[in-house]
Amino acid sequence: MSLDRSPPRALVFDIFGTVVDWRSSIIREGQALSLRLGLAADWPALADAWRAGYAPAMDKVRRGELPWLNIDSLHRMILDQLLFEFGIGGMEPAEIDHLNRVWHRLRPWPDAVEGLTRLKRRFVIATLSNGNMALLTHLSKFAGLPWDAIVSAELFKRYKPDPEVYLGAAKLLGATPERTMLVAAHPDDLTAAKACGLRTAFVSRPMEFGPTSRGHVVGRDDFDVIVNDFNAVAQRLAA
Repeated sequence: MSLDRSPPRALVFDIFGTVVDWRSSIIREGQALSLRLGLAADWPALADAWRAGYAPAMDKVRRGELPWLNIDSLHRMILDQLLFEFGIGGMEPAEIDHLNRVWHRLRPWPDAVEGLTRLKRRFVIATLSNGNMALLTHLSKFAGLPWDAIVSAELFKRYKPDPEVYLGAAKLLGATPERTMLVAAHPDDLTAAKACGLRTAFVSRPMEFGPTSRGHVVGRDDFDVIVNDFNAVAQRLAA
């Protein structure tokens, strides 16, 4: 569908990895924690394992193997297991709680705030994340992200890639699916949104999984827009 013929009305954004750099943020806080408490920990490995546990935990909720739990709760469940597996002990409960909320304190990619500010001039811009409302609210305030609205999968008691999340977001924002565009760095998220009739913009984040990663590779016709940063999204959409 031509962008010129029917431009999107609302842009919704995946957050972790697309807007914010979760890996470097977690490593930075973890290393500071090690210095303060005298802990020996492989924080890059722990960050990767924490993120790797995210989708399987959500899938257990989606399959009914776990009751509805928000992402803060799932993150804590994963973290408790990782602290045991990595042999990290001696932390007070309040310190573990604070570490779990590192996901509320992730730093944005360098282009994120500028690009979002440009896009906001022409479009309604909102989150569309599996992160819960409190997490997304605190994170957006911490990172200075200029959303018009915060939309969370928690509102639908579903997790992406369930169709109810994509369709529900479009409805909440007063837009049809075909006038709603998902902006994300993850092809599986975009493919699921595309199947629901949303427009799609892939933003490459090759550093998401660290300096040795090459990031996701997509075909030139896989999505409506394929770019390297948010400013390029704005340029393509004439914002």
